Amino acid sequence: MSDEPEKNELDAPVPLDAEVVSENDDTAENGDPNSVAAERYRGNNDYFRTMMDRNFLEYASYVIKDRAIPDVDDGLKPVQRRVLWALYQVYDGRTHKVANVVGNTMHYHPHGNASIEDALVVLANKEYYITRQGNFGNILTGSPAAAGRYIECSLSPLGHEVLFNNDITEFVDTYDGRGVEPVTLPAKVPSLLMLGSDGIAVGMATKIMPHNFNELLEAEIAVLRGEEFELYPDFQQGGLMDVREYNDGNGKITLRAKIEIVGRDLIIREIPATTSTETLVASIEKAAEKNKIKISSVNDYTTDKVEIKVVPTRGYDPEKTMQGLYMYTDCSVSISVNMTVIRENRPVQMSVSEVLRRNADKLLEYLKRELEIDLAKQEDLFHAKTLAQIFFENRIYKKIEECKSEKEEYTEVHAGLAPFRHLLRRDVTDQDIDKLLALPVRRISRFDIEKNQRELAEVLAKMEEIKKNLGSLKKYAINYLRKLLDKYGKDFPRRTEIEHFEKIDRREAALNNIKVGWDRKNGYVGTSIKSDDILACNEFDRFLCVEKSGSYKVIALPPEKLFIGKLYDFRKYDAATEFGVIYRETKSGKYYGKRTAIGGFILDKEYNLCPVGCKLELLTPRADAVYMLTVAGARGKQQQTELNLMELPARSPKARGILISSKPIVKITHNRYLTPEELAALSLKTESDDEITDENDESANGGGNGNAGTASGETAAVPQAAEPVDPPELSEPVKKIEKPASEVTAKITETVEKSAQAPSKKVPEVTEDAPPWDTADGATVVMEKEVAAPEPAKPKKKAGEAKPHSELPPPEVHPVDFGVEQPPNFDEPLVLTADPEPPRKPRHKPAAPSVPKEPRIQVPPPDGDDEFGIVQPEFGF
Repeated sequence: MSDEPEKNELDAPVPLDAEVVSENDDTAENGDPNSVAAERYRGNNDYFRTMMDRNFLEYASYVIKDRAIPDVDDGLKPVQRRVLWALYQVYDGRTHKVANVVGNTMHYHPHGNASIEDALVVLANKEYYITRQGNFGNILTGSPAAAGRYIECSLSPLGHEVLFNNDITEFVDTYDGRGVEPVTLPAKVPSLLMLGSDGIAVGMATKIMPHNFNELLEAEIAVLRGEEFELYPDFQQGGLMDVREYNDGNGKITLRAKIEIVGRDLIIREIPATTSTETLVASIEKAAEKNKIKISSVNDYTTDKVEIKVVPTRGYDPEKTMQGLYMYTDCSVSISVNMTVIRENRPVQMSVSEVLRRNADKLLEYLKRELEIDLAKQEDLFHAKTLAQIFFENRIYKKIEECKSEKEEYTEVHAGLAPFRHLLRRDVTDQDIDKLLALPVRRISRFDIEKNQRELAEVLAKMEEIKKNLGSLKKYAINYLRKLLDKYGKDFPRRTEIEHFEKIDRREAALNNIKVGWDRKNGYVGTSIKSDDILACNEFDRFLCVEKSGSYKVIALPPEKLFIGKLYDFRKYDAATEFGVIYRETKSGKYYGKRTAIGGFILDKEYNLCPVGCKLELLTPRADAVYMLTVAGARGKQQQTELNLMELPARSPKARGILISSKPIVKITHNRYLTPEELAALSLKTESDDEITDENDESANGGGNGNAGTASGETAAVPQAAEPVDPPELSEPVKKIEKPASEVTAKITETVEKSAQAPSKKVPEVTEDAPPWDTADGATVVMEKEVAAPEPAKPKKKAGEAKPHSELPPPEVHPVDFGVEQPPNFDEPLVLTADPEPPRKPRHKPAAPSVPKEPRIQVPPPDGDDEFGIVQPEFGF
């Protein structure tokens, strides 16, 4: 025995690619055996890679072709085809034990009995090709079938008629070579679309919906006639179906249970096809546990028909309960459809129309082959009967009485039949003579020539009919399908109703059963936060977080506990809400107001509700409110002004509002909400103002060409008026500017020059051409953002001279009174105390030399501070 260790089979040299082989050849020529050995036994696992690639490819091909994907021609997987073939082999019109059928199928199927029995039960429950006897389970409740030894089955009449014809079936050897099995069955109906199929293979899957038998055959007739057709799925469980996205078998469908409202109870009569009553009830109970739906009980009374009773909670609307069932349970399911099939031994993806057209072509092919085979059989029958008549009628059998050998017999019979060759349709062969000589002697004595003539006439008539059918094959196929419809159509009515489902608004139908708390002090929000500020919401709600600085962001449903910081307001987000906003500019101490709505957003991204450097003083979701503003006046006096939020301009969240007050506001108190009559009056007034503005804009655009040559230092035409500088509270909307700003600047400059030249004159009155900026006391208010005029010398003030505009007292503004009293709504806080900066004490300067003062128009420098509340070029999002 040699001491050399045995070499493993895997250590054998493996074939290398051309490059490696050339390197090995060079090494061998150099005579380095160690290099050759190293190359041969290198550790790069080439052999394992080759083996895995080959084996995996074979495995994938086998699973795709012989396990999971059905064939397009007969619509069957291999195991289903073998079960039907085994049933056909023992077909005698009676039922057979399922266990025996499984055992016979194992002659063709190289797998265990469990997979065969499961496939047989599923195929039998389709009710097309297998007749059942016993407990085959229940597709409604999901209960399994009894053991194979207790149940029986047989091939159905429909299956026997449309699936089998050995004359046109291609056979191959079985896996052990002891028998033969069909490659595909010659199905004369669209079996793939009738049965449906689903399977998962290596790298691909298929999900084909079943269709109605009658509709399929009608559609196939339409294909043969060249007409248009529509096909949609049909399920044994019934239910409702939306097929708008079916996409000819490669889209998706939505299935719903059929629910009836009986009194206050909901009765489920039919269920979606991919569910059972057991899974459906489980999904309802699960949704109820999660507080998705409000029900008090659910009971399953299903027998041979579905009946599930759902009782909503007391006082809850059954319609909303039904919407909740469709939203959160298996009462509504969506199925994605993918029609992958085996065609010509290759997996391909096809549509329903393509499959049906191929089935129609196959039907024509099968019928033609059957007719041709039948015609050949009739030809042989005619030939045999004609030969027999000639043989007996002309007593040719007498000539073989003296023949001593078989060859002489053939010769005598051929010679006797030769004169009658014109009566035959083909030449006489030795096989024909064998059949004649094999006839018993009693046939000679009992041969009836008239009967034989009648049989020949029948054969000729059949041959003519077959030839006629071959000439009009499509018509023959249509008649064949019509006969199938008349014979079996009544057994397969449509069970699933096709409807267009209205889309359910998930936000509206969802229950507000989630409690989100807001801890104002510590800055936490979440579902586990215990606080007096509780928001009832659902999983689709979004939340608006507003800070005192005016920044805000929108967040999704918070978890149990989330730190969000100290907020000014926390509420559910609603895009339709219009907020009333009052904010204070921290630098100047002025108060602005506007109305705004929050539109598009990105979750968790910060935005601004007012310009940077401001603080919110009021944020209310009711912009139709009237508030009382308490303004701090001179020497500690306070003035109250009524502010109607609906008179504030509507602007984007980031834009600046209109100036409300330049003096500190001590208190903001809710007064009342506007009545519907007041809101209607405001809307009419707004529409009339818009019409006037449009007319003014058109007139300004018409005469705008004359201002084209203005100096570069002048301001261009302003399309909308700015608010006055530091006015008191306004009770009416600010009017529009009707003159270009260049004219305004010229008049301001002219006024300043006149004031410098005539110190003893009073403040000049504004002419009719000047813009309408007069305040209540007659003082003139000028526009900001103009070039400052040179300041004249300050003369002494004379007795009896009018005070300059800067020293005039603020006018008294009376709130708009619509004459309708509305009791205030106390849904929100009535008093919001502002936190203004304390007023600074006036500093006393030493008396200036006595110089007579002259009134002048104050033109502020162009510092970019917009005190009129003009909309800035910022549009938020």
